Amino acid sequence: MEKWLKDILPIMDVEHDCILSKQGDITIAFKVQLPEIFTGSGDDFEAWHQGFIKAIRVLPKESVFHKQDWFFKSSYKPDTANNNASYLTKSSDRYFDGRPYLEHDCYIMLTKKASGRKPSSSVFSNLIRPTLVPEQTISAVVLQEFEDSAGQFQKILSDCGIHLSRLRNEEIISQRRRSGLIERYLFLADTPDKLLIKDLELKNGLKVGESHCQLYTLAGSDDLPALCGSRINYDKYSTDRTKFSIGFASHLGLLLPCNHIYNQFVVVGDAQATIKKFESKRLRLQSLAAYSRENAISRDAVNEFLNEAISLQRLPVKAHFNILAWSENKDELKEVKNLVTSAFAQMDATAKQETAGAAQIFWAGIPGNASDLPLNDTFDTFAEQACCFLNLETNYRSDPPGEGIRFCDRLSAKPVFVDLYDRPRKVGWSSNLGTLVCGTSGGGKSMTVNHILRTLYDQGAHCVVMDIGGSYRGLCELAKGYYFQYEEKSPIRFNPFYLPEGQTLDTEKKESLKSLLVALWKQEHEHFNRSEYVALSNSLQGYYRFLEQHKSVFPCFNSFYEYLQTHYTEELKSYNVKDRDFDLDNFLYVLMPFYKGGEFDYLLNAEDNLDLLNQSFVVIELDNIKDHPILMPVIVLSLVEMFISKMRKLQGQRKVLVIDEAWKAITKAGTAEFIKYAYKTFRKFNAIPIVITQELDDLISSPIVKDAIVANADIKILMDMRKFVNKFDKLQDVLGMSEKGKSILLSVNKDNREIFIDIGGQVTKVYKNELCPQEYYAYTTEGKERVKVLEYAQKYGSMEKGIAYLTQEMAS
Repeated sequence: MEKWLKDILPIMDVEHDCILSKQGDITIAFKVQLPEIFTGSGDDFEAWHQGFIKAIRVLPKESVFHKQDWFFKSSYKPDTANNNASYLTKSSDRYFDGRPYLEHDCYIMLTKKASGRKPSSSVFSNLIRPTLVPEQTISAVVLQEFEDSAGQFQKILSDCGIHLSRLRNEEIISQRRRSGLIERYLFLADTPDKLLIKDLELKNGLKVGESHCQLYTLAGSDDLPALCGSRINYDKYSTDRTKFSIGFASHLGLLLPCNHIYNQFVVVGDAQATIKKFESKRLRLQSLAAYSRENAISRDAVNEFLNEAISLQRLPVKAHFNILAWSENKDELKEVKNLVTSAFAQMDATAKQETAGAAQIFWAGIPGNASDLPLNDTFDTFAEQACCFLNLETNYRSDPPGEGIRFCDRLSAKPVFVDLYDRPRKVGWSSNLGTLVCGTSGGGKSMTVNHILRTLYDQGAHCVVMDIGGSYRGLCELAKGYYFQYEEKSPIRFNPFYLPEGQTLDTEKKESLKSLLVALWKQEHEHFNRSEYVALSNSLQGYYRFLEQHKSVFPCFNSFYEYLQTHYTEELKSYNVKDRDFDLDNFLYVLMPFYKGGEFDYLLNAEDNLDLLNQSFVVIELDNIKDHPILMPVIVLSLVEMFISKMRKLQGQRKVLVIDEAWKAITKAGTAEFIKYAYKTFRKFNAIPIVITQELDDLISSPIVKDAIVANADIKILMDMRKFVNKFDKLQDVLGMSEKGKSILLSVNKDNREIFIDIGGQVTKVYKNELCPQEYYAYTTEGKERVKVLEYAQKYGSMEKGIAYLTQEMAS
């Protein structure tokens, strides 16, 4: 027999952000923000579990806690609004477009039953027998008291990290172009934007529109697991020395890969009346115990229940849990059944497939109709045990695409954007921008940093990379940056004396040039006195005045050297400066190799690529000179001077300095103090220092890394560390990592391209660094692949075209 939904719908109205049922029940609904999956420790799960217990205990008697977790199959849709997106961004958007994942929404409904309301059952469901509205529904006092309890409930959960936001009228009932919560449930709409009315069929099974539904319940004490808790081990991510925690009911949530709704009901009655009822039952069973062993066993069970309730001050409740799963393809229902029963088995529980009572249980799941849950489908327990079956985890949350780095979540490899630098500082997770990247060879360090650099560059950052190994050449060419590499035929050339038009010699530039000249002149153990310092300052000041007067003179080391030989020599004579105060002849002799005709005359006399200040991507490959006693210090000092100039003059722009495996050579070159300076002061200038290392001993034994880098790097990106599991304690101590961080880090699997990110010790999470083919070939460090990429780039005229043809060829 057909009926119109409006005639049998148990909801009378939605007013003052409350759902009012036709039987007088009042319901307040919340949208819930749960913790992210795979990020909790055993202590976290216990805290969340206790939070729910405390929250349920503040609810008034004769109320119902109804938690509803919605899981819908969905597909990723990239944000394509930016028409100026880079080649790699567009390529990755195409690659991830349509990536399947499970969307999750969570709601909590708190229902106050109408006073004098008869207990519901499968026979007396309001699906079958609608009733009139009692007086409570229009009582302002009752509503205010219940709202006060709901406010306490919300505050308790918020204090333990589970955030609730009250649903408003327009979110509960449908609007002109948007479906509300009630209609979404009745028509199984995966998003509020889909407003489509569907037929409900209850005759031959439950059917909503084209969706064939199955209902599985956990509603009897015989079906429950022998033991339950706030967490269980997740063997996939555990090791011999660490146990990885997930929620006890997580297998009924995101780990159940089908369309489903997980309904969790906890009915809070009159505790004293419940205990009195069980006392009567115990006495009755006591008198019958002599006639049947079953009666004796039941008596003992009731007695244990009463003892626990009284001695431990437990709150007796009735509980019911069900999974509503569906598929538009009827042939898939067998697979869905296998998935659901297997998920229950992971908890050591037994699922019951409902047939006769499925319609009434489905009807009780309507937001605002929880009071109509058939009590014959509930079991008696305590709040502590009931809360073990609550789903406590949700999907990874994503920052806005324009503010974060694109990684993927662990579960379905759905793209999520991670803001490593701005948001963590705003919310207090981190206090600096220092970044440490550590992992074994082949673990994906350079790939990860390439990806971070490319994203920051696309967002407007200036990037400077000191590299040993050529890991950033492809990205540099794509960014049309400057790539400096020492070769005999084409050595590295700089010109630290060049000033772009409109700029003048400031104190910082002068100090940088003095440091460079001293490094060229003196060895580390040689003394540098005050008179020499003054003489160098005066020489630079005079040289730039000379340039202003002689516009035809090109600023470089050659012209500076000639200025010293002529004009400055005369100036020193006029001041009667002695050799012991400043030995100009010795200075000119030592620096002669850098003057034209000398061994290193190319080094400081570049005539092209001069404006490094405004060049937003610069890579210096140091592999061929890392052990050179002269070239290495000069080049490093030139780089340092260039980056500090960017840092101070490009105000409002982000600057990034990457030192990839070059930090050892740099510290040998006498710039250890610069690394310390970088990590301590860069944040003041919106600059990010990133240091990459692969040796575990580097972190433990090097005072530079330990005291300067690790101590001032709030962002730590670590790769697969399972090979160090037996000597992890020292590393854990140096990194200041908690036991929670340790168990999450040791779950990283490099075969899945996973990386571990720690932000200020407050957020520890594992992501997949999955790349599209175009990104992979732009970042690859594999020898044969890198050669092939460079060949294609040369053949087709640019790195972008080369990668495009190569990926097209590899896909065919």
